[in-house]
Amino acid sequence: MAAKKNPAPPAVLSPRALGRATLERQLLLRRTAMSAKDAVGHLVGLQAQNTKPPYYQLFARLDGFDPGELAALMESREVVRIVTLRSTIHLHTAADALTLRPLVQAARDRELRMFRKGLAGVDLERLGAVGRELVEERPRTPGEIREALLAEWPDADPQALGVAARCLLPLVQVTPRGVWGRSGRVALTTAEHWLAGPSEPVPAPDATALRYLGAFGPASVQDMQAWAGLTRLREVFDRLRPRLITFRDENGVELFDLPDAPRPDEDTPAPPRFLPEFDNVLLGHADRTRVIPPRYRGRNGNGNQAYGTVLVDGFLAAIWRLGTGAGAGSGAVALTVQPLGRLSTAERDAVTEEAVRMLATMTTAVSDTNGYDNRFATFVDFG
Repeated sequence: MAAKKNPAPPAVLSPRALGRATLERQLLLRRTAMSAKDAVGHLVGLQAQNTKPPYYQLFARLDGFDPGELAALMESREVVRIVTLRSTIHLHTAADALTLRPLVQAARDRELRMFRKGLAGVDLERLGAVGRELVEERPRTPGEIREALLAEWPDADPQALGVAARCLLPLVQVTPRGVWGRSGRVALTTAEHWLAGPSEPVPAPDATALRYLGAFGPASVQDMQAWAGLTRLREVFDRLRPRLITFRDENGVELFDLPDAPRPDEDTPAPPRFLPEFDNVLLGHADRTRVIPPRYRGRNGNGNQAYGTVLVDGFLAAIWRLGTGAGAGSGAVALTVQPLGRLSTAERDAVTEEAVRMLATMTTAVSDTNGYDNRFATFVDFG
């Protein structure tokens, strides 16, 4: 009887190969004609700690993107801003808001325990009921929520009361907050009330793991845990193993992927892309070397204040910011790009071309509420 052959070891994927696969799934190798709503769903949400980044994220990914398309989805309540992944605000489709928020409740429970000292003597079940009644009567600001809860529990810490309401309830930020070209203070109500539908029971994470791989793979267990802010996902991937294929990275870490997912050649061209602060392509993995070269680790942020980032050849290569310039007249928008290393003349030209394209759409579509006017913006070269 012939001896059994040992199975071939899984292929090893370089950071560059992993980056190309992720960029393809993130719609960053080429712009797609996908609708804004479908893109938000495909990407399993957009980081939305600030109000404008979701618009810039979709501009970088969608062909012919109009900020008004996403604004209309917000006003019709087809997408909403809610705290989900990594305890941060994300923009999700209505369906995902009602399912992902229960999925990450364990992380909210961990956060709540950090404030237990300030909640001594507080009945959390009652706090949840009181808080729900408050915000479903009408949307309330965080300050109004804290003040009302403090009237019920005067000996509690006001900040802890506000955190408890946020952790116990699926609170969404209502419009006009987050609508392109408009402004509004933060006002909160429950997802169920805003979307006129019940939250789903806590789902098994299997389907979300498959969607994560479809948007961020190939990826390790630790990668998904970092993206979601969850723990103990090893058993999920072990359960899904028969439906997946595996690779290794250059450090020997096991990576999972969908069998039919795209994995472009690592030499596939990757055009420059301007991304806003906290784009999930930069935050969606525990090991971020597929997009952030080790020498630039930590260079795209300053404490909690992150910069916009520029990808060149698929990797973080520069940071950017918008401001008011004098070259095109009072109030004109100026874009400053600061390379983190040397860029070739061809790369600089490609970055400039992409910058002009972004500014033409993102600063002339509507009047900007931060003071940018409707004129074509100027481009300040690598200041």
